[in-house]
Amino acid sequence: MEIRRASEVDFESIWPIFQAVIATGDTYVFTPDTSREDAFAYWFGPGIATYVAENEGQVVGMYKLMPNQRDLGAHVATASFMTAPSYQGRGAGKAMGLHCLHEARKAGYLAIQFNIVIATNETAVWLWKKLGFTIVGTLPKAFNHRTLGYVDAYVMYRFLDDIEVEEGK
Repeated sequence: MEIRRASEVDFESIWPIFQAVIATGDTYVFTPDTSREDAFAYWFGPGIATYVAENEGQVVGMYKLMPNQRDLGAHVATASFMTAPSYQGRGAGKAMGLHCLHEARKAGYLAIQFNIVIATNETAVWLWKKLGFTIVGTLPKAFNHRTLGYVDAYVMYRFLDDIEVEEGK
C-alpha cells in the first residue's frame, strides 16, 4: 500500500468512497445528500493536507490533516479518515493513521485531537487507542446515528513527542 499526498484530480476516486461511507449514517456527521461541492471543500479546502492510500494503483482510502484551531491553537492538528467499505479490515486505517502521525509531527504539530469519534464505532475507537490516543471527553448524545438514534461521541487526543521524524523527509 502506498500513501501519498492527494491532488485535486484524486477527488474522482475520493468522491465515491466519501458517498459510500456517509451513506450508512453511522460514523460521520454528513447526510447522505451532501453535495459533491461540499465534499470537495471538506477534502481540499484552504489549509487542508489530504492524502490517499492506494493499493495496486486504486485509491482505497483517504485522510486529511489540518490545524484543529486557528492562530493560538494551530499547534494541535485534527484529522479525518475514510476507507472504502470494500477495503475495510485490511490495514488501510492503521497505515493511514501511522502515516498521519508522522506527517503531523513533520509539519510541527505538538498533538492531534479528534473532535468527534462516534462511541459506537468500536473499530475506530479501538484503532485510535492502539495508536496512542486517549479519550479526553465524552459528548453525550452528540451524534444522531441512523439506526441507534442519539449516541455519544468522544474527543480523543494524542501528543506527538514520541513520533520520530526521519531527517531529510
